[in-house]
Amino acid sequence: MTTDETCRAAKAAAGELALLTRARKDDALHHIAEALERRFDEILRDNAEDLRLARQSRLPETLIDRLLLDEERLRDAIRSVRRVVALDDPVGEVVRGWRLENGMDVRQVRVPLGVVAVIYESRPAVTVDAAALCLKSGNAVILRGGAAAKHSNRILAEVIEGAVLESGLAARSVSHLSPDREELLELLRCRDAVDVIVPRGGADLLEYLVAHSHIPLLYAAGGNCHVYVDSAADLDKAHAIVVNAKCQRPGTGNAAETLLVHQRVAATLLPQLLQELDRRGVEMAVDKATTTLIEGLQLKRANRSHYETEFMALKLAVRVVNSLEEALEHIAAYGSGHSEAIVTEDAVAARTFLRRVDAACVYVNASTRFTDGAEFGFGAEIGVSTQKLHARGPIGVRELTCTKYEIWGDGQVRS
Repeated sequence: MTTDETCRAAKAAAGELALLTRARKDDALHHIAEALERRFDEILRDNAEDLRLARQSRLPETLIDRLLLDEERLRDAIRSVRRVVALDDPVGEVVRGWRLENGMDVRQVRVPLGVVAVIYESRPAVTVDAAALCLKSGNAVILRGGAAAKHSNRILAEVIEGAVLESGLAARSVSHLSPDREELLELLRCRDAVDVIVPRGGADLLEYLVAHSHIPLLYAAGGNCHVYVDSAADLDKAHAIVVNAKCQRPGTGNAAETLLVHQRVAATLLPQLLQELDRRGVEMAVDKATTTLIEGLQLKRANRSHYETEFMALKLAVRVVNSLEEALEHIAAYGSGHSEAIVTEDAVAARTFLRRVDAACVYVNASTRFTDGAEFGFGAEIGVSTQKLHARGPIGVRELTCTKYEIWGDGQVRS
């Protein structure tokens, strides 16, 4: 089947999916979870092959971590399918309704987007999450993963597609494309059949899709995230939050890339904190003010490129600032609109940060690592949108719907 034929078959499937009851959709998701469990070992073997090839190609460890689908991560992917089952069905939800003076009833209701194409790079669990979320929200989905995870994505898609057919849903409710670049270009031209493209990957992927897509994009972007430690911070909280935001999984879009510290607490916080980060293998690039406070560590001097970079690795830029205002200016200049955090016990400073920072998720006294659909109670996510039209933040089932107006009349005509 050609890419164009796949897209048109998905469009036909989307018409059927939009009419399904919650029970039918949930039954299909149960089939998917059970099929993934049955073929658990086979999926792990195919993922091991992707990991072998990645190490043979000497890919960075952070990329290999994103490729990894071990027992724990595969079980979590299966749990995410079941978490999505437990969610309310957004389709048909009445957003608002009212009666006009002429007696007509107007209702704004949620409906599926139609055909969603998810284009992603190295995380094979996206295959599972995207399929589950799209089916729950009544959308057909076309999955196109990256070459590094081709064996993992192929077996996961095969399992999911088979389970969907077993459950009685339309063929091509879930479709999978190879990593071939020509197929991708064909997909990006299928604007009569595909309603939205969701990119999940790095800046290079996003730039390519912006340049070549004829279809609207719902960006699921990476993040250049900051933690700002205010003059009124609880420094024990600050220490724990910074270590978690940087080290817990540094290859994720919600990991902190820059630490900003108010000059009043820098001398107390930074020596012990940077020693801890160094013990954890974090490579740090720091400003001049920080170097005067630290002894015994080999630290690079930070420049503009460090503050601009989403490292997605055990690397961190550090800067001492003179005020909350200076921290806000830094975030405005370098942040990507993903996730930003302030550590403070000053309620005024916290509210100022919340109102002034322009990002999808803004935290007070918590790690940026919580920006995640499962953590937010969405069951799973396709990615985190940093744009402002249609959806912003983790993309879950509601973000995969739009609305339409249903108007009931009784013979009214406009004069």
